[in-house]
Amino acid sequence: MQFNFIFVATVLAAASQAMAATVTGFAGADCTGSNVASGSGGAGTCLTLGSASVKSISYSGVPNQIQFFISGGGHDSCTNGAQLTLGGGSGCGTAPAGVNWESVLIT
Repeated sequence: MQFNFIFVATVLAAASQAMAATVTGFAGADCTGSNVASGSGGAGTCLTLGSASVKSISYSGVPNQIQFFISGGGHDSCTNGAQLTLGGGSGCGTAPAGVNWESVLIT
């Protein structure tokens, strides 16, 4: 089954769309499998899947760093500490075994 969700952006700070980072969520590890969701936002933006989750997220155009938050209760919507933080630019973050990503914070 393929899910077609759009990331919901919660803007934490004003950001120029010209400087927006792009993220794409995937069903499989290492940014493989079906494309589940995509979205974009500038620095200070939390992108969340709401009640959905993905195994990995690719990113590009991140100005400083990107923080990944696991799915489940206390960590939803970029809260209570990131599980993984990667540097700016582009890359892919895969969730640890047994959990999925629910949101990312672009800084």
